[in-house]
Amino acid sequence: MKYEDFNMSEHGFVGHLAEPDNGSDRAVIVVMGGEQSLLPGIKFAERFADYGITGLSVSLFDADGIPDSPNVVPLDMFIPAVDYLRNEKKIEHLSIYGQSMGSIFAVLAAQYIGGFENLIMVSPTHVPFEGTLKDKKTMTGRSIATWKGDDIPFVKADFSSVKASRYSKVPGLSYKVTGMWIAYQRAYEDEAMVSRAMLHPENSNARILLIAGDEDECWPSEYSVKKIQYNLESVGYSKDVKVVIYRHGSHLNGLMPNREREKKLYRMIPLIGLMYKTFGKYRKENIGYFEKSEKEIIDWIKYEQK
Repeated sequence: MKYEDFNMSEHGFVGHLAEPDNGSDRAVIVVMGGEQSLLPGIKFAERFADYGITGLSVSLFDADGIPDSPNVVPLDMFIPAVDYLRNEKKIEHLSIYGQSMGSIFAVLAAQYIGGFENLIMVSPTHVPFEGTLKDKKTMTGRSIATWKGDDIPFVKADFSSVKASRYSKVPGLSYKVTGMWIAYQRAYEDEAMVSRAMLHPENSNARILLIAGDEDECWPSEYSVKKIQYNLESVGYSKDVKVVIYRHGSHLNGLMPNREREKKLYRMIPLIGLMYKTFGKYRKENIGYFEKSEKEIIDWIKYEQK
């Protein structure tokens, strides 16, 4: 496997590439979150490379030259990342993969930049949010994302009114959710704001794969997936769309790093279960979903257009 690192001053984006030794005509841009994430994007890029697909992880914040928190993150930096894969690596089949917060930027890149064959969203949301400072609760009044310097429309999820990581029962739900989940659900109640901020994957011209758990503890991703699906059907979207909802599925979902290489990471799974209560309660099922969703994702990317 071959590696390459990118920085903002030289390349226009912060990222890490993992390429199969023999190269590939397929690549996927991986969008996870910050540079210092608990699950580093390079580990996911490597997993794609295990399957013969070049992976390029693009970091959203917390590195030199980019915001130090999820706030006013410039979508423009995906342009040089795409250009690098197209022009330097001669990639013919380009996909984009976004997980959790990364799903927002995966859709936006597909909408605003385009040229992706496949758009994959795992535990997604259907709208961008207001940005936050590093304390994760101070709202900035700006969008989480910008395009050519302008804020991309967003909804306000007020984290100052909840304890983001505290679990509680919500009427009508069979499982406990975090304060963060509650803040997002309240934000969705402002229909006018949601309408203005709605993501538009129908403008991507990509095949779309949507994956969520039906007991997501962090935000209502099943609701978002069904909202996106409904909108795509409403406009008669002509490209392939597939929705996968896992029963007792957690927010922690989708493709995971290579189990053999990352034994230390997998030993932390019991601790992950303390953070993600659904995952902890239905650990066997959710570990199984890692394997199932990995197959869904790889098969989706390797699909041969007729």
